[in-house]
Amino acid sequence: MIRKRLSSSDYRAQREQVRATKSEHPRPTSEHPRRMFGRPPARLAQQSTGSTQPSRFAQQSTSKQKTSWEKVSEWYNELVGSNGQYYHQHVILPNLLRLLNLSHFDSVLDIGCGQGVLARAIPPVSRYLGLDISPSLISQARKQTRQRGAQFAVADVTAPFSHVKEITKQPFTHAVAVLSMQNLEHPDQCIQSVAQVLENDGVFALVINHPCFRIPRQSSWQIDEQNKTQYRRINRYLSPIAIPISMKPSASRNSKHEKLTWSYHFPLSYFVSQLANAGFVIEHLEEWGSDKQSAGANAKMENRSRDEFPLFMAIVARKIRIKNPTR
Repeated sequence: MIRKRLSSSDYRAQREQVRATKSEHPRPTSEHPRRMFGRPPARLAQQSTGSTQPSRFAQQSTSKQKTSWEKVSEWYNELVGSNGQYYHQHVILPNLLRLLNLSHFDSVLDIGCGQGVLARAIPPVSRYLGLDISPSLISQARKQTRQRGAQFAVADVTAPFSHVKEITKQPFTHAVAVLSMQNLEHPDQCIQSVAQVLENDGVFALVINHPCFRIPRQSSWQIDEQNKTQYRRINRYLSPIAIPISMKPSASRNSKHEKLTWSYHFPLSYFVSQLANAGFVIEHLEEWGSDKQSAGANAKMENRSRDEFPLFMAIVARKIRIKNPTR
């Protein structure tokens, strides 16, 4: 294929288009996204090795970001409810429970448990402990959960678990993180901590928003009118990104009424590398789409794209060793 060489004016125009995508509600400047070429090899090498160097957005973070879900806990509790949202009930929990295949002999550590949706969905187990940094969500979890033996504790899951009194010397058979890894600025630290409290041959299951197709502010649905196709536009992928999410969009930016939570995007290779660094081997990976169906004039293309672009990714990893154990 022969590509036309861009003039300097055309190049500047394209740069302005890219800058426009960084607004809070990015809109496409053309029907098809501009292709990006020439990512520096050194940058690729650093990401593929799963470097534990501070992320590029580390200097942006504050202690408020790490507890951001506390200030929206009431809203979040009402949104998710006791049994989870639609996708919890119809996609995530049924598939996750199938992968875990828990028995009453197993013990479960729930990372970022929120108000305890998973605790109320799993079958009876020998021990369950849910951890979350939000005191209000932990309080709700205790109120809503009646399962015998279920425990909840306020804890920073990116810190060593030695400070959590509910964690005993008896290791867990399973650890689970349901849509919580994307709210951690340093998921590598959490993965290392999980490895320390799992038994040898223990299982760590992660469910995340699909890192390739669901990047807040950097991915969107677009329609190719000529081919009558709905497709997924991805503006960025390999770069780690800290993304503020307004939970009250009607509030003006930086106003006292605006409530933000933070999402942290990492490419798939990051999770693969960090699991390997902590002594895990990936046994299973699944991609889960939506089971919803559209109606109307665009139903065919919407349903086709819904089948092709998954919403969630599930990674099931097994602990085979401990690298540089701390205890």
